[in-house]
Amino acid sequence: MSSAVAKRSRVRRAGERAFGALLLARLAVMWLLALLLVVAGAWASFDTARHSVVTDGRERGTMLLADCDRQACRGPFDGTGETVVLEQTVARQEGEHLAVALIPGGDEVVRTGWAGALYGSLPLFGALLLASLVIGGGLRMYRTAVSAAATALALIAATFALWI
Repeated sequence: MSSAVAKRSRVRRAGERAFGALLLARLAVMWLLALLLVVAGAWASFDTARHSVVTDGRERGTMLLADCDRQACRGPFDGTGETVVLEQTVARQEGEHLAVALIPGGDEVVRTGWAGALYGSLPLFGALLLASLVIGGGLRMYRTAVSAAATALALIAATFALWI
């Protein structure tokens, strides 16, 4: 018995190499897209989150919500006594006291503590949720995608639970 090994043609071997290269390129593009989404989310959330988390020389105190509408609340800041603005999309009631930090060079404040840090990081959580779609659909790493999406949804839910 002779074991004859059939040799594949050059065209077929070149086609198999090209297909392998395409699969590798698709994988690289999907990883880069997922990484780009997460980095863009971190970049977008950095400006707000850093004011609520970092304490280096920023003036902190409480704010009395005196006048609230759909876009923002205004009221006196107990650190300086001047009227400051808290930009928000979630309605608050007038008369509440909130822990805030004054953004240098303006009259805007951001919330501090867990509520402020999570609210400032919302773009990152949304980007993680979008990246989980890329991880599941493009990279076919379903368990990783489900865990990334569950983490993002839990953080988004915690943000709104603490904000309200």
